Amino acid sequence: MQRSTAPCEVAIVAGDLVKTGGMDRANYALADYLTRSGHSLSVVAHRVSSELLERPAVRFHRVPKPLHSYLLGEPLLDGRGRMVARSVNGRGGIALVNGGNCVAGPVNWVHYVHAAYRPRRAANRRALVRSAYHHIARRRELAAFARARLVIANSAATRRVLVERLGVKPDAAVVVYYGIDAAQFASRTPGRAAEVRQELGWPERPTWAFVGALGDERKGFDTLFDAWRALCKKPSWDANLVAIGGGSDVEVWRARARAEGLGDRVQLLGFRGDVHRLLAACDGLVAPTRYEAFGLGVAEALAVGLPAIVSADAGVAELYPSDLGSLLLGDPESASELARKLEAWREAPAERTRLVEGLSERVRGRTWDHMAEDIVPFMAERIESHAR
Repeated sequence: MQRSTAPCEVAIVAGDLVKTGGMDRANYALADYLTRSGHSLSVVAHRVSSELLERPAVRFHRVPKPLHSYLLGEPLLDGRGRMVARSVNGRGGIALVNGGNCVAGPVNWVHYVHAAYRPRRAANRRALVRSAYHHIARRRELAAFARARLVIANSAATRRVLVERLGVKPDAAVVVYYGIDAAQFASRTPGRAAEVRQELGWPERPTWAFVGALGDERKGFDTLFDAWRALCKKPSWDANLVAIGGGSDVEVWRARARAEGLGDRVQLLGFRGDVHRLLAACDGLVAPTRYEAFGLGVAEALAVGLPAIVSADAGVAELYPSDLGSLLLGDPESASELARKLEAWREAPAERTRLVEGLSERVRGRTWDHMAEDIVPFMAERIESHAR
């Protein structure tokens, strides 16, 4: 029997629905699809893209974020989200929340599991705040998952954590991978790469990218920096590194790069809204993540056609076929392992790029609408089962 996808009222409770970031981009994509498919939408969030706000079908319940802090804003998001979810569910619609950001149901779309990664301890104020948030978030996750009748995971790795460690029933947990903007992250061509390099003023030498907040220890920039420093001591290593990502640590890493004599080999670009353009000028991407539920930045690099070295336990690594195992990092703490993988690429760059072609085409072929089309029928099933 075909699952129903008839238009209905949907509530989405999420931090942000914008076109930047991983979970923010995914939330935006689902909302975009729902409104184009005839659904009316109530959005409870801190920020929503102006493109969504212009649509008559969207009702925005804006939640303030005191001091620009998600830690302080989440209780407000939870309170407003519960009210809107109860109202929409009571009218025969369905509410979708993200993880523990709102302890409501019946659908929970999980982009990140706090129970899957414990921040490293450090004796500073920011680390203490991060640790406190982690503790609170874990408790809220448990409460939210207990209420959900459907839990959507962004990878099989995420689903395993939900089922094996957080008590989510296997028949209530499904996997739906993210999509991609195939037009924006189009296949890279040598001509386009050379054109963008010239526009950016980059030297004509191999360039690898890192995408992620530099202050987020999960992203593993410290491991990459140590590997790059070791490689640059070798006369044979001729590649440059560009790091794309904001945060308060950008200046700290810039100073460290200068102190280590890497000022012309490591470029810290800060936050950028043109990641697709920058990737088109690169030769590869490195993501030695300590924890990554999926890894949209890696998927975007693959879509462009770049070899992407990523931790083997990242959700996006599930997309890699066996012949690309050389691009998977077994130990994200090991700068020496990462350096060896980068050197292996340098020995045969054309071969590594050719091997990625099939995966690149497959990733680019799964759009954001494909992702949404997978999610909506699961939501419709829960509405029907609840009505019965």
